Amino acid sequence: MVCILIMQRVHDSLAGVDLNLLVVLDALLAERHVTRAARRVGLTQPAASHALGRLRALLGDPLLVRGARGALVPTPRAAAIAPALRRALDGVSEALRGEPVFEPATARRSFRIGAGDYQELVLLPGLMEQLAREAPGIDLWVVQLPDDSAHAMAAGDVDLVLGVWRHAEWPAGIFQKPLFDEDFRCVVRAGHAATAQRLTLPRYCELSHLVVAPRGTPGSYVDEALARLGRSRRIAVRVPHFLIAPHVIAGSELIATLPTRIVRHHLEPLGLAMLPTPLDIPRFTVSMAWHERAHHDPGQRWLRDRIAELGKQRG
Repeated sequence: MVCILIMQRVHDSLAGVDLNLLVVLDALLAERHVTRAARRVGLTQPAASHALGRLRALLGDPLLVRGARGALVPTPRAAAIAPALRRALDGVSEALRGEPVFEPATARRSFRIGAGDYQELVLLPGLMEQLAREAPGIDLWVVQLPDDSAHAMAAGDVDLVLGVWRHAEWPAGIFQKPLFDEDFRCVVRAGHAATAQRLTLPRYCELSHLVVAPRGTPGSYVDEALARLGRSRRIAVRVPHFLIAPHVIAGSELIATLPTRIVRHHLEPLGLAMLPTPLDIPRFTVSMAWHERAHHDPGQRWLRDRIAELGKQRG
């Protein structure tokens, strides 16, 4: 509330002021000569004189008066104004000068990334390694992928999101960049009956399956591929997270069809067996998306470039 009141007072005090006059005043105080000041700001001498008249009326002070030998001399009011005016104009100039600079080695900043556990496993370790090496002052806050990612990015709740959007139609203002493609493998516990011989499609459909459903809704790449063949499977368990699936498989007779990177990451630690899928399942693409409000921000652009490099390495 205090900030709002201060901003309101600042707005009220400047509402009736032609800010171009302040530039002219700064030039007059620096040059102490109307013609030279006019040349400095690109005005004619009469226009600069007219501006000085308006400034005198605005501030209720003559500001510059004739001194010895006809030179203009600032009044006490003008002399008091000059340093603050110069700092203010320097600040405005700095704010408007080109693109903000982002120095990763010295930056102190945090970013919020929306992602699922699969994207976290594949990308986050490598990203943290890069940050430790190149930008040790950068902090990440990884949050669950928002239900409405576009709105979350537009509102500034997250800086970018990592995910898989098969049929998404993003609203205007959303940028998207593919990072890498992924395929599928079947996984069972070591010693499972499915490892004794080649896994055929009929046998695959007879087994009890575990499915990862992050949104808690039915349907998947696998079920769509089966439906095209006139087939279906029994789904015995649905879980919301990819990283729990291998642990459930390791202690059960279930089979899961998971992204290959998930399977390979857990094979040795959990004693799992990886099998080729008995049907063609389309690969999927992991992408990064962000809002136009952050498109030109140098810090966020730097982070997106790091993530894109990791995507190429994983591809």
